[in-house]
Amino acid sequence: MYVARRKTREVRLGPFTIGGDHPIRVQSMCSTRTEDVAATTDQIRRLEDAGCEIVRVAVPTREAADALPAIKKACRVPLVADIHFNHRFALKAIAAGVDKVRLNPGNVGGKERVQEVVRAAKDASVPIRIGVNSGSVERDLLEKYGYPTPEAMVESALRHVAMLEELDFRAIIVSIKSTDTSSAVKANRLFAAATDIPLHLGITEAGLPPYASIKSAVGLGPLLLDGIGDTIRISLSVDPVEEVKVAFDILKASGRRVTSPELIACPTCGRIEIDLEKLVKEIEAKLGGEKIPVKISVLGCAVNGPGEAREADIGVAGARGVGAIYRRGELVKKVKEADLVPALLEEIERFKAEAARTSGSP
Repeated sequence: MYVARRKTREVRLGPFTIGGDHPIRVQSMCSTRTEDVAATTDQIRRLEDAGCEIVRVAVPTREAADALPAIKKACRVPLVADIHFNHRFALKAIAAGVDKVRLNPGNVGGKERVQEVVRAAKDASVPIRIGVNSGSVERDLLEKYGYPTPEAMVESALRHVAMLEELDFRAIIVSIKSTDTSSAVKANRLFAAATDIPLHLGITEAGLPPYASIKSAVGLGPLLLDGIGDTIRISLSVDPVEEVKVAFDILKASGRRVTSPELIACPTCGRIEIDLEKLVKEIEAKLGGEKIPVKISVLGCAVNGPGEAREADIGVAGARGVGAIYRRGELVKKVKEADLVPALLEEIERFKAEAARTSGSP
């Protein structure tokens, strides 16, 4: 059963609005040294080209903070400054024109310094993301709960939220991350039930793909299916461009945001009467770069094929040497196996044309 998106307050982030009914935005984080402007802007450009919509950079040093104006100037998407320990770097980031500051209020040196950052952010209309990780829970909460439980992480997040809201600051986004999937799911569910603040989702320190991609899907899938989540980052120990691809795939699989074709194919079995693997690979290659959100089923036998092909926007049900093509549940034609790919691509073009007419696009 489809669950509606959680209703949150809306927070402006550059050209985007986060929360409410707005799209779940995909973000990533640069792995470069931020003070290396050339390397950082080059990586940002590759992330933008991959579809990344929000980019975060680490600001651990004065040199990194000093590089932010040049990076912001070159950035086409919202830029987020990741701040720890030194509130002055947050002030420099805001002055540089960043679109958001990621802050852990518990490690920047006390309430007075947090107040100074909040005042600057409010004056500049810059939102703040409060980031709570299982490894950064305050000592008193660890003593209270024994270890970084979901309840401890949520209490930490709510404590920081209260600090900002007491200063009449509401442009807040929160992330509660853990490397443990069950803890991340429970913590985000608890926080979502307690507030209307938008949530940024992620499984921290997931590791190397493909396992890390699967782990992220296991941890974030339940939340997305629950309607929880307003931005998302997949943490992989590889080129961050890969994070963007996995994020969009997870959003697609959960049905929360589909921005490209979804290709569905049956598993291999003894009933299949066409060269299914070859067919699917050829279709996938032909769809590379396609952005239309269309669901395509490719089935290889007469048992489940016709029924399941009708459930997709466009479906292929294979039989011995032939295939039936369906569009929105209706049988369109039957063609020889050798002609299936061009016939399917023809139906996709018709689907695109219909979608363009419906939306009013030229």
